[in-house]
Amino acid sequence: MGLSGRVPRRVDAATKPGMLELIDQAVTAGWEQRRACRYLELDERRAWRWQRRRAAGTLADLPTGGHPVHGLLDEELDAIVAVFDAWGEIDRSHRKLAHRGSREQLVWVSPSTVMRVLAAHGLVLKAPRRAGRSERRPFPEWASYTKHSIWIYDVTHFAGCPGVAVITVMDLVTRKWICEVISAEETSTQVQAAFTDALELEGLLDRAIARHDEIAAREPASLDAPLVPSLLALSDNGPQMTSGSPAEFMAMCAIAQHFGRPGTPTDQAWIESLFSHVKADWPQPRPDR
Repeated sequence: MGLSGRVPRRVDAATKPGMLELIDQAVTAGWEQRRACRYLELDERRAWRWQRRRAAGTLADLPTGGHPVHGLLDEELDAIVAVFDAWGEIDRSHRKLAHRGSREQLVWVSPSTVMRVLAAHGLVLKAPRRAGRSERRPFPEWASYTKHSIWIYDVTHFAGCPGVAVITVMDLVTRKWICEVISAEETSTQVQAAFTDALELEGLLDRAIARHDEIAAREPASLDAPLVPSLLALSDNGPQMTSGSPAEFMAMCAIAQHFGRPGTPTDQAWIESLFSHVKADWPQPRPDR
């Protein structure tokens, strides 16, 4: 201490008695206190102050802090712990626990305060439950990777046309962009219009109607026999795809539906890639380029 630099502004309680003992030994050996303080690189006034505090028995520093007006009360600390005991297994987050305490009218504190109080009490929140891994549902065996066997469709939006939705139908195998329907709405009506246009453009509308008539004319004894649909329609789980109206329309056209996993756009990677190219690569000519 002091031999390789000035004594720091704040030192621990064990350093002060050691420094004063060195000064006392130097004075006993005939040194002046000013010379001993200069050698130890300690301010002389600071040494006198330490000696007075040593004589009074108050050499150790007082604890920092005080009593801030915004400090937590004992009742609030108990309420935070009570909220943790009651809802910790369900919420599993200090943010949710803070909101839970206010909704239940138990305690009104910030999420950071909840985290600090729980850490001070040694309470640990369990990590949120993570959804298990799932595998993509395979296509039916009858769906072959040939033209007009699997179609995929989805809805997208363009930043330059706010409030406008585009429903696109694409052949998954040949990657042919069959048709699109541009509308201010994205409901089951647009889905039906897009598939009607796609079937008519590809010359499959008559085949779909004939397959529907074949299904309707089946004898009751043969209803249990499997019947291959005319087409497989792949999409995500949007409400305009999973509602009852598109299901009835698809059944009328003898088209089977196949949905990807929720929150997994890679299950529809074919059409997502198409939208990415259309929006980012600008394959169509533009007058400003």
